Amino acid sequence: MMRSPVDLQLSDLFLAACEMDVTAFKPGNVSRESPGHDMTAEDFLASAEAAAPHVTDPGLEIGERIYRAIEATRAAVDCNTNLGIVLLAAPLMHAAQHRMPDDTLAQQLQRSLDALTREDAEWVYQAIRLAAPGGLGESPRHDVREKPAVTLLTAMQEAEKWDRIAYQYTHCYTDILGAGLISLHQGRVHWDSESAAVTSAYLGFLSGFPDSHIGRKYGLGTAEKVQTMAFDCIAHLTQCADWPCAKTHLKGLDQTLKSSGFNPGTSADLTVATWLADRLLHEEGICTSNHTKGSTQFV
Repeated sequence: MMRSPVDLQLSDLFLAACEMDVTAFKPGNVSRESPGHDMTAEDFLASAEAAAPHVTDPGLEIGERIYRAIEATRAAVDCNTNLGIVLLAAPLMHAAQHRMPDDTLAQQLQRSLDALTREDAEWVYQAIRLAAPGGLGESPRHDVREKPAVTLLTAMQEAEKWDRIAYQYTHCYTDILGAGLISLHQGRVHWDSESAAVTSAYLGFLSGFPDSHIGRKYGLGTAEKVQTMAFDCIAHLTQCADWPCAKTHLKGLDQTLKSSGFNPGTSADLTVATWLADRLLHEEGICTSNHTKGSTQFV
């Protein structure tokens, strides 16, 4: 299938978001500076190259985009590097491709999510089984090991209790388009660095609620302890006059988390989606941001 220039541009944007993911220093998560959890930055970049054509394929609905991207990823690397990223990116790309001239990204995103079908659920269930994320466990209803009897959005409504990515589906990406964008923009102003701004967004998620990837693997209590660690790290960073000072505290948290095997994967996935959404908003010119009183206004 011949892909249009806009889809090729979106593919490049997805690759840029994944590149930023490993460029930024994210305590506990994989970056160029700090590999971990038996994964390297190169694994994530290879995964992004494999997934990009499918995440942005206008001929596919959201569910099949997700499955094809994960299928290609598993052929490229032998680990789960990007299930959460793909789950969040596919609806964003679908919304960007179907947005009407007078619509905001959020308005079209809501329509894309509302239109999810049982077939989308079948594709996504297959993708999750293929990716085999850590701490998957079992669900009393709508378990991914079974054939779905509901739409993908309904399945996400069940999963949102323990999965913050599912929560984005059921709340129109409220964490990403709200607090996530605010943290990213404030990080840019404070540090005058794009990668440091991404770190700021990541810490905002990590301190804002228990990371659901850690929660699934180690329990809610552990996830809450990591949340407190992130909050304390932010408090230290507010006392730093420059980034080298901040990096000292960030590296300390990184070592603590990785030595315990704690990978805040959900916070990292939300951060990638936040950077991607920010670029979609700016490049398509469909929003303006008003940072007065710490708010983001979509028009």
